[in-house]
Amino acid sequence: MKFLLVVMLALVLGALASVRLAPYDAARWHVAPDPMQPGDTESAVRFIAAREMTAAQQDVLRALDRVIMATARTKRLSGSVAQDMITYQTRSRLFGFPDYTTVTIQAAQDTTNLLLVIHGRLRFGGSDMGVNRTRIIGWLTALGPLTVAP
Repeated sequence: MKFLLVVMLALVLGALASVRLAPYDAARWHVAPDPMQPGDTESAVRFIAAREMTAAQQDVLRALDRVIMATARTKRLSGSVAQDMITYQTRSRLFGFPDYTTVTIQAAQDTTNLLLVIHGRLRFGGSDMGVNRTRIIGWLTALGPLTVAP
């Protein structure tokens, strides 16, 4: 019985270590989503928020980068404000599961405005249980208006 418990504990610790230590390919995650219209797109493994903006894109990206980098267990993986696209990794608190979020600016399909597009997705598992949605909506709330007053 004791042997079985030790084996089970070793398997659990091995699985957790493999998630924490798994290498990532930044090029795989540092990809802009297909052009969109304003609104949200959600599935079990991703959440995309696209918001119209009239504020200067560099100002918006710089402000959003500050908000995102203030998020616990988050680091910048690739890109920059100057490149108009940044990809971040945020790990869950308990098990360290990585979620990848790419922020970019796109031309809106049906207007002349630009879209701030935030694409969050998980790496492991079949559902993020709404974590990416909650995180991204929180960032947008903290960011505030994306428009310049006339």
